[in-house]
Amino acid sequence: MKTPLQITFRDLPHSDALDTHIREKAQKLEQLFADIISCRVVVEQPAKHQQQGKLFNIHIDLGVPGSEIVVDKQANEDVYVALRDAFDAARRQLEDYARQL
Repeated sequence: MKTPLQITFRDLPHSDALDTHIREKAQKLEQLFADIISCRVVVEQPAKHQQQGKLFNIHIDLGVPGSEIVVDKQANEDVYVALRDAFDAARRQLEDYARQL
């Protein structure tokens, strides 16, 4: 990936498998739209609430020419499902942005 990619894990240990998965997802976004300037992904697992299991939140910031695409709080108990949903939302927003150009 030629775009600068920053991956941050909050409240959970770093995972090489997750890191690789995120890089693959980001690569697919770059194939869809080559002019991405930056990509920041935050994976967090906030403190457990009494009524629910531990949810993973995903935050994605994509820097594109003249704008920024933000996906926030895609929560799921399975981190891979949360990542899929967040990157799907980012892809849809990126497609909308590309159509506007």
